[in-house]
Amino acid sequence: MANPPAAPLASQPIAIVGLACRFPDADDPPALLDLVLTGRRAFRRLPPCRLDLADYYSADPATPDATYSTRAALIEGWQFDQAAFGVSGPAYQAADLAHWLALETVARALAAAGFPGGRGLARNRVGVVIGNTLTGDSSRAAALRLRWPYVRRVLAEALIAAGVTREQGMPVLRDAAARYLAPFPEVTAGTLAGSGPASIASGICGYFGFKGGGYAVDGASSSSLLAVVSACMALSTDELDVALAGGVDISLDPLELVGLAKAGLLAAGDMRVYDVNPTGFLPGEGCGVVVLMRAADARAAGLPVYAEIAGWGMSCAGQPALAAPEPGSQLLALRRAYQRASIDPADVQLIEGHGAGTAAGDQAELTALAELRRGARQAAALGSIKANIGHAKAAAGAAGLIKTVLALGSDVLPPATGVSSPHPLLLDKDTALELPAEPVPWPAGRRIAGVSAMDPGGAIVHLVLSSEPARGS
Repeated sequence: MANPPAAPLASQPIAIVGLACRFPDADDPPALLDLVLTGRRAFRRLPPCRLDLADYYSADPATPDATYSTRAALIEGWQFDQAAFGVSGPAYQAADLAHWLALETVARALAAAGFPGGRGLARNRVGVVIGNTLTGDSSRAAALRLRWPYVRRVLAEALIAAGVTREQGMPVLRDAAARYLAPFPEVTAGTLAGSGPASIASGICGYFGFKGGGYAVDGASSSSLLAVVSACMALSTDELDVALAGGVDISLDPLELVGLAKAGLLAAGDMRVYDVNPTGFLPGEGCGVVVLMRAADARAAGLPVYAEIAGWGMSCAGQPALAAPEPGSQLLALRRAYQRASIDPADVQLIEGHGAGTAAGDQAELTALAELRRGARQAAALGSIKANIGHAKAAAGAAGLIKTVLALGSDVLPPATGVSSPHPLLLDKDTALELPAEPVPWPAGRRIAGVSAMDPGGAIVHLVLSSEPARGS
């Protein structure tokens, strides 16, 4: 008979001493909190510059190479300040926009923590972990440049088949080449590195001179919380003194959107989360980063602490890609997190769920949470920021984490957005979960919250956060 799994070691708390973000309709943390507290939703019709619906839309889900969904939550009006960061034109063109959004967000997080430009830090003891998958859509679009030989052969063969002579066809091919290649930058020595996730974190380390190590984590929808857990582990084992962790995702290209549509995961209309009639999700994008230190070190240095990460837990769904995780796998991650934190799940007051709005996904998550909370005397507030800013994929966990940290520092539990009629499991009082229709005051005493992120066919992550109420609250 197999031995039972060993209990996770109790972890020393990790302090969040700085944070920054840029998400749809929320250029910074205060704007994100305002978006959540007012229940606004950032969804727009996909513009042609991101996806031309004239080419890819069909109301019939069975149409090949098409999506039935027309909306997403997008970052609008953002431009990277090359001059401020000393980035040359060729270097900027060589790298995907995800690199520059992550660099800018890390710089803002450092400034929020009181370390502008990394000043005041022992740079050999600072590391960077960034969650990302597929880099971004600009690098995938740029890769089309090197597909021109194939396109040229197809065009040439079509011209020959139509009876066009070589003399007549050559001007057509030259004109087609100019038109096809014009939008895509030439491949340079920096293109390959600038097209991969790994160099997002290493590039940040290089810019600030951090020598503690920088790498990317790809756990699909769990990527950014996996990055946070990796950073927490490095801090707990004294490998680092400061870590920057989070996620970035600005990939909304045809491969992703059509693929999600074919899996039946996208909403055709409004996005509903934890609802009796779930609709699927609408895509989002963005970047979120937190600055982490051991809590004892942060307090000894007199740094303001936004919240503490008291524990974390992980598991794997072990299911085929894009399948819904089964409740048992989710419950395993949840229990590991609270065991590591030495916190009773019944004491949690706020849960930021994964909440992707799919029927199987919401059912599995609510089933696991109901079992976790069984016997709790006080209901915990439940919500998902995806209902406000869409599913930001590799950055989704960071969005939920920052929302929760900000809520812990406010005087109110945030409302749940995107619910018309609550899921049947939420109508059972034994579930001990509720969806607040409006902001409500925190209960007195220590504030405890949980944050989840999960990939349907892979990693499941849950963080346990705690903070003391501000004086006067």
